[in-house]
Parts: sequence; C-alpha cells; structure tokens
Amino acid sequence: LCYEGYLVRLPSGDYVAGSGLAERFHDLMSSLRRPPQARAVLRQLAETTRHSAYLACISGQRLVVVDLEEGDQSPWLEDLQPGLDAAAHATAVGKALLSTLPRPDRRTLLAEQGMRPFTSNTVTEPAQIETELAELSPGDPVAEFGQFRDDVCCASIAVPGDRPGIWWALGTAARGLDMPAGLLGELQCAANDLTSGRNHQP
Repeated sequence: LCYEGYLVRLPSGDYVAGSGLAERFHDLMSSLRRPPQARAVLRQLAETTRHSAYLACISGQRLVVVDLEEGDQSPWLEDLQPGLDAAAHATAVGKALLSTLPRPDRRTLLAEQGMRPFTSNTVTEPAQIETELAELSPGDPVAEFGQFRDDVCCASIAVPGDRPGIWWALGTAARGLDMPAGLLGELQCAANDLTSGRNHQP
C-alpha cells in the first residue's frame, strides 16, 4: 500500500492516507460523468433553502453519493459524503433511484447491499420497499421520515441522465420529521434545472 501511494508511514511507525487515495477518488468521480451543471444546481439549491443538497447515482449495484453542497439548516450526515456507498433502502436518494429500476434489478441490488436497520423506522424487507414504491413513477418526489437517522427527514427526485437507463437523484435533508415548507418545491425546481441545464433563480 505504501509502494502504491495509498499509505504513508510516519517516522513514529504510524500510517496515514497517501495521495493515491485522492487520485482514485478523483478517478471514481470522473468515471461517473455527473451532469456538467450539477455543481451549480447543488450550490443554488443549498443557498436558496439553506439545506444540504446531494447528488447520487447507482454504480456497480451500489448507491454512490457523487456530490454534496452543505447547508446550515441540515444535519451533517457522515454516511452521505461524496465517494461513499449509501443505503438505498433507507435514504430518499436511494428510494428515488430504486423507483427507476425494474423490480428484478431492485431485488438484486437490495440483496447485494443488505437492508440493515439504521433506526427503528428503517424498512428492512424487500416487500416493504415494493409497497412504498408501488405508487411512484421515476421522477416523482420521494421522502423518508426518520428511516436513515432519527429526527431527520429527507426528500429526493430522480432525474434522467444523458444516456438511456442513466438516472441521477437530487436530494436534500432537514432536521426533524416535518418537511420544511417550500423545500419540496425548491427541490423540484432544482431537478428541472438539472434536466434543462438552466440554473433556477429564486
């Protein structure tokens, strides 16, 4: 690992992360080919609402957080950071993306990632996920209340990419279990901007 640059050994004998990790992270983010306007859309959403804005996708049967713009009205969620796998069954961005998959593909993804409980409200059975998604079409707003973190609610919308079968999820998070007034509307505007490439002006 040291030879490849993933670790650096200190004079004390301890090890710290090396530059190779940063290079692989950059390679991963580049390979996901996020929409070119995504950074501006996330920034605008976070500035307008003061809530954190997330961009995620499914890559290799995993839900991956691709980008994040933090807002001071949202809690810091350590598992929803760029480059990290996230829980598709417990997060709004995950549920939004699951709604875009055929049922057999959803089952495969959930079987591979597992459905561990994050809170007492987490859905942990595939049949429960199917019930939640039954009334949804790809692109409909999806919300979860206390399933990923206690006293946190999240919302997301799936947005089609520039290639067939590619979808992105734009999401946001708020403290408490009541969605702030106007937040879903701003999220929808941001999702429209991500599709059209035009930044929403508040």
